[in-house]
Amino acid sequence: MAYPNTHLASQLYQRAAVTVPPLQAVIMLIDGAILSLRRSVIASEQKRFEEGHAHLMRSVTILRGLSHHLDLSRGSAVTERLFTTYHALIMACLTSYGRPDAKTRYDRIVASLTELRDAWREVAAGAERGLPRR
Repeated sequence: MAYPNTHLASQLYQRAAVTVPPLQAVIMLIDGAILSLRRSVIASEQKRFEEGHAHLMRSVTILRGLSHHLDLSRGSAVTERLFTTYHALIMACLTSYGRPDAKTRYDRIVASLTELRDAWREVAAGAERGLPRR
């Protein structure tokens, strides 16, 4: 199944990857997904449902782009876990839309994304300090 925003997600990832280091690009993209989810909640609370849906889809597009740029051919357990995590977050976003408890659900998704972003920040900080990779 082809997704119409997959090309957009690829473009966003590639644009970020060209202008900043890859780890910083991932952090920036996750920040973008968090911001879009927060904007979706605000728009939905103000009964601007089309705008809320657009922000939700931007967040999903970012997560899909991150997922599609994982190198699954390496067979790394970390890569497989990231793919599963991104997919679970995408599904959580999509199934939360329009629910009476959507704000609570989105808050949990934002918390998960924040934890993931912070983990990437630690990896980036370690890379900047020149820590050896495993």
